[in-house]
Amino acid sequence: MSEFSHINKTGNPKMVNVSDKQITHRTAIAKATMFLGTEVISHFTNNELMTKKGPVFQTAIIAGIQAVKKTSELIPMCHPLLITGVDIDIQIIDNETIEVNCKVSIEGKTGVEMEALTGASVTCLTIYDMCKSISQQMEIKTIKLMEKTGGKSDFKNE
Repeated sequence: MSEFSHINKTGNPKMVNVSDKQITHRTAIAKATMFLGTEVISHFTNNELMTKKGPVFQTAIIAGIQAVKKTSELIPMCHPLLITGVDIDIQIIDNETIEVNCKVSIEGKTGVEMEALTGASVTCLTIYDMCKSISQQMEIKTIKLMEKTGGKSDFKNE
């Protein structure tokens, strides 16, 4: 049976010691699905919506990238990391739903799953913030890890 890595022998929280780990190329991809509704989607032209706050998807992508870089400030046991790449893509799936994919890369001793999940989450929250004047019926449906490479093992979610 696996044990929690962020709990020490006396049951207290700890940050995992990664000093003995090898530096490897690591990636993680997180996907979020968000219901916007037809009312919000109908305002988009060429996969973008211009608002008084600026372009929705472009602003959300920048917010997601910032969130990736600040993950260790938000989630207590995450290590501060020197991220080597972030790529966030937003696609309109149908007349109600969008999909956000956030890929994070690093050359390091620890993975970037939490960074990818945080990036996808904040991207969706920014879209919500920028579109809430049109509708408050939006809903972030799923946020999940799709893939991780590097480290002890790789993972792929179908």
